[in-house]
Order: sequence, then structure tokens, then C-alpha cells
Amino acid sequence: MNHFTNLPPTGGSLLVVSAPSGAGKSSLIKALRTTMPDVGVSVSHTTRAMRPGEVDGEHYHFVDVHAFRSIANNNAFVEHAEVFGNLYGTAKSSLEGPLRAGRDLILEIDWQGARQVRDAYPEALSVFILPPSIETLRHRLESRGQDRPETIDRRMSQARSELSHWAEFDYLIINDDFDKALQELGCLVATARLRRAIQSPRCISIIELDG
Repeated sequence: MNHFTNLPPTGGSLLVVSAPSGAGKSSLIKALRTTMPDVGVSVSHTTRAMRPGEVDGEHYHFVDVHAFRSIANNNAFVEHAEVFGNLYGTAKSSLEGPLRAGRDLILEIDWQGARQVRDAYPEALSVFILPPSIETLRHRLESRGQDRPETIDRRMSQARSELSHWAEFDYLIINDDFDKALQELGCLVATARLRRAIQSPRCISIIELDG
């Protein structure tokens, strides 16, 4: 008897990536996609203003507060939260369609959203990106030249709070050496693809479990 006959179609893996602002998660994810272009990135909704160089629908779906709350009221978000006075949320459709089609996805969100996603998708893997030190984090935020000093102070205070949630994640990556951190993130994606729940349907034609 073949014990794999009732398994669902092969799905993709979901990797939740969180970090305090300035730790480098966005840069790592962008670099990872150049080496693993088949990995998708879920695009979240936000009410914050678009920054220079950002593209609507690519970096975020930029919406006003009314539109955001309408989506939330229709229970169409997997998670949503307020961060620095702006609303962020991940639409269910942005995850379910690609995952069912077998595509691996990275979801870049804060620790609040990560907690909600883990509740909705217990099989998801989560990784927290840490800076090598608090001093390095401040230097990175200042070097970006995007925020006023008072905003950086507020982000540093928030970062200390975010760092306290490191133990909620499956994996930790210290972004000191960028190339090393990138390699480690890629290894997590590759490892996720080898989990039994993902690989089993692919093994039907290889493994015989008769009798």
C-alpha cells in the first residue's frame, strides 16, 4: 500500500525574516534573490509614505489608512500591526497562492507580525537578523541619511525592544560579515526545502512503501 497517496500537492516553504531597523535584513534579502531568483518575497501593505527609490507593488503596496482598515475589517490580513505610527499588514492572498503553487516565500516583517504568522502557519521557519552591536546599528542608521536625529533615537529605543524578542525565532543570524550572513540565509532556504513535509510528495516515484 502506498502511504503517500493522501498527501497534498507539494507546497512551498515560508521563511519569516525579522530584525531591528538598520540590521540589514532588506539588503540580505535583496542579495539572496540575485543568487536564488526562484525565491519569492511577499509584498506587504503599508500606510507609510513612499521613500525615494521605492516602487508601489514591489517594495510595498502603499495604501491610505481607510483602505488598510477596510482590508483588515474583511479579515484579509494574516497579520497586521502599527509600527512607528504607520500600519503594516500581510494579505492572506500574497502567501497562500504562491505557497500552494510550490513557490518558496520570504516574508519580511517585524516581531509582532512574525508572532501572528507563526500562529497561522506553524510550519513556517523564522529567522532574526541581529547587528554585531548596538553601536554598529546606530552607525548604520545614521549612514543611511534618511532620518532626522530624533527619529534615529526613537528607532534605537525601538531596536532595543525588538532585540528582546530574539528567543521567539528558530534561527539567529548576526550580520557582521555581509557575505557570511548572506550565505547563512541561503542555507536556511535550502534546508527548508529538504524538510520531510516538503520532500515527501516528491519522493512518491522513488520510495516504495508497499506491503
